[in-house]
Amino acid sequence: MNSDSDLQIAGDILEVPHLLQPPREHPATVAEFAGLARTVAADRSQWEHLVRYDAASRWYHRLRTGPGYEVWLLSWVPGQGSGLHDHGRSSGVLTVLDGALTERTERGTRALRAGAQRVFAPGYVHEVVNDTLEPAVSLHIYFPGLTEMPMHHKACAADRVTTADTAHTASALNTADTTGTAGTAK
Repeated sequence: MNSDSDLQIAGDILEVPHLLQPPREHPATVAEFAGLARTVAADRSQWEHLVRYDAASRWYHRLRTGPGYEVWLLSWVPGQGSGLHDHGRSSGVLTVLDGALTERTERGTRALRAGAQRVFAPGYVHEVVNDTLEPAVSLHIYFPGLTEMPMHHKACAADRVTTADTAHTASALNTADTTGTAGTAK
């Protein structure tokens, strides 16, 4: 069915701006959250001046919140790691901004260099570690916002969660100063 108003596949969609949807103020899909992470990563002026490094505990800072999501900036000095954990009912996007990190799961180990991005669903169990000799910075987007971070035992990562670790982590997250350091971080 051809008519004068049909768009040609080879045409440039930007030539018909009235057909484009306006950009959303806040992301709502996994692809939009991943896009937000890439946008923040590309604009170092949004985050570079905020980064602090702490040898005693991982530093983190809540960079942004929106309806149903949070954006966190984390730094990692050599040797720091998250411990084996999941993110409860939250999905997430992890993007390495600077340096390199290692992600360990029951399926194996993955090296994540600057620009690398991982998307995960609720209940995804992993450990993130800086096992290099240089500091690293990462961006984490959680949707919905992170309310729990159950810790897992390495012996049976997918099956066992420590109740005490879950309670401690939830308490730390609820009382954490979002501009500094606190117990266990994302």
